[in-house]
Amino acid sequence: MNKELQEILAAAKDVAVRFKNLTGKPLGITGEIAEFSAAKLLDLELAETRQAGYDAVDSLGRKIQIKGRCLLEKTGSGHRLGSIRLDHEWDSVLMVLLNQTFEVIEIWEADRPAVQEAILVPGSKARNERGALAVGKFKQIGTKVWPTEKD
Repeated sequence: MNKELQEILAAAKDVAVRFKNLTGKPLGITGEIAEFSAAKLLDLELAETRQAGYDAVDSLGRKIQIKGRCLLEKTGSGHRLGSIRLDHEWDSVLMVLLNQTFEVIEIWEADRPAVQEAILVPGSKARNERGALAVGKFKQIGTKVWPTEKD
């Protein structure tokens, strides 16, 4: 990631934090911050804007969806990821967890079969109709990929 882009992302994070402090509402940049952060930390190639189904490609050519979630200090069990659509082409999903200042806390990855199985389990309208997995469920089916022991 070039220096100018890093500066812009740092400024955007600052504006988002200030906006939230003033209004109590999120600015809505979590997804973009999550995508650029994951690409930088995991050496991913970001896909073209508005690419249906995936946000990045790894060195093996796998298509990866990236979902970001900004966690508040008082985290409850209600945190969910955005919609994961099963009708698009993708190989795995990354869950990028951010703190209140949009810094990455952890990144988790789950392969398509595990995500698909979790979404299709009967019982939750939010999960079944919108593909909205809970953060805790994603951690159960996924693997933490950042930070690693060597990071």
